[in-house]
Amino acid sequence: MADTNKTNTYDAIVVGSGISGGWAAKELTENGLKTLMLERGRNVEHGDYPTEHQPPWDAEFRGRGKRKLFREKYHRQRKSGVLNEYNYHFFVNDKKHPYVTDEDDFVLWVRGYQTGGRSLTWGRQCYRWSDLDFEANKRDGFGVDWPIRYEDIKSWYSYVEEFAGISGQEEGIPHLPDGVFLPPMEMNVVEQHAKKQIEQAFPRRHMTIGRTAVLTQPHKGRGACHYCGPCSRGCSVGAYFSTQSSTLPAARATGNLTLRANSVVHSVIYDEKTGKASGVRVIDRETKETTEFFADVIFLCASAIGSTQILLNSKNKRFPNGLANSSGVLGHYLMDHHFRVGAVGDMPGFEDKYTFGDRPNGIYVPRFRNLDARTNHPDFLRGYGYQGAAYRPGWKRGLRMDGFGADFKEKLLDPGPWKMYLGAFGEVLPRYENKVELDEEQTDEWGMPLVKTQGDIGENEQAMRKDMAEAAAEMLETAGAKNVRTYDAGYDLGQCIHEMGTARMGRDPESSVLNGYNQAHDVPNLFVTDGACMTSSACQNPSITYMALTARAVDYAVEELKKGNI
Repeated sequence: MADTNKTNTYDAIVVGSGISGGWAAKELTENGLKTLMLERGRNVEHGDYPTEHQPPWDAEFRGRGKRKLFREKYHRQRKSGVLNEYNYHFFVNDKKHPYVTDEDDFVLWVRGYQTGGRSLTWGRQCYRWSDLDFEANKRDGFGVDWPIRYEDIKSWYSYVEEFAGISGQEEGIPHLPDGVFLPPMEMNVVEQHAKKQIEQAFPRRHMTIGRTAVLTQPHKGRGACHYCGPCSRGCSVGAYFSTQSSTLPAARATGNLTLRANSVVHSVIYDEKTGKASGVRVIDRETKETTEFFADVIFLCASAIGSTQILLNSKNKRFPNGLANSSGVLGHYLMDHHFRVGAVGDMPGFEDKYTFGDRPNGIYVPRFRNLDARTNHPDFLRGYGYQGAAYRPGWKRGLRMDGFGADFKEKLLDPGPWKMYLGAFGEVLPRYENKVELDEEQTDEWGMPLVKTQGDIGENEQAMRKDMAEAAAEMLETAGAKNVRTYDAGYDLGQCIHEMGTARMGRDPESSVLNGYNQAHDVPNLFVTDGACMTSSACQNPSITYMALTARAVDYAVEELKKGNI
């Protein structure tokens, strides 16, 4: 029986505490709204990172992984390539949190159910989108037109960058706009050499140091990165942006935040008389007790698939196919970035040079395909960028070498020869058949229908992957690399952990769920600002765009509340 005690009333409710949820909570509370943040997982306080600096000799399997445990309980999460012996506690147990997916059209759903969500384990790369991206659907006719353009969120990019702390180098590239940057990290000597050679040979291609949410100097009470390396274990000095290090302390400082962990949101409560959402229905993760909370405005920030699951589970007489789904597109157009393709080669020379520390960043080569008539590729739409690095292998290279004894060990005391790799990240087109729905026949531990997914890349992405590998090899060879080898390690939708779409923004309520302010067309006091809102995927890492959209949406929602419009 639900608790309908109206004392459970707030000005605003935020569902999810990851990157988008943290920003929503910060902005709402700083605007004076009493805000309830709901997190379905356990609470993790800043600094509660038990393996942060754990050396391999103190790990049970020396960091090589708990293979039996991973096979039994993390069989899907481990396919992400980011789960390991030091951080698996920040990823969900697949056995406890199952979902259904088509084995032929497999979708990987990587999740982190704890305060901060995946902001504790994300890759931190931050690249603005430009109108090359926001106009893409309209230009080539694949997908619906974005209801916004770069100018609409340009100032919001600056706003969130200034707070979060993004290190990077200004380059003056029109389709990769510069931002508000802290001093950039330094490219190593081989990367600097490669940059010079590649840019001389290919005037339309650029190489820059990665733009990353990692501090290169103290910033807003947080410490600068000390290059220890294993960021996905948590960072107690706050050198990288996370909910714990940044937005949550700001929200708490207002005195307007209530954080409730172990709160599984079952559905959004819809008031048919007002045509608005009145609150959310929550199941306690541990006791299974159901409670209802009420608010004037609701922000869903539970991740692309998570927020869509809640909306689909919120069906009612007015919306029998899911809340705010008069368009019928809720759950469709699931996207990601396809990757695990590129090239690697040996970089001769520079044997007297080495690197300092473990830089938590690499280089970036922005998109150079399909920018204009001169760069159009005949085989595919849209484009891709590269992330990569030059490095010298350490002693672990001995695991793949023949030999034994003192001489063998002596050789491993010196670093190996320089190598460099370029790994591509490509745009996935929005397709109706790539989707998220509910399996009405199977339920989870809390009695909710399981998520059911289906998706794959198409001919456009397959043609792009061929070019991704070839162009990477071409640039490495131009940079002087030897023994260049291309690779395509295969890819499943969702494997990049950049899932987007399923509750997309658009201009027309008949073909989209949200308007240009992330506001549901059908339910005016309901906002979705995580990856679900995305109308296309571009090829840049999306999180900085989620941050900007969230801050902008809160600003709009607060003004609409003041006007009495929602």
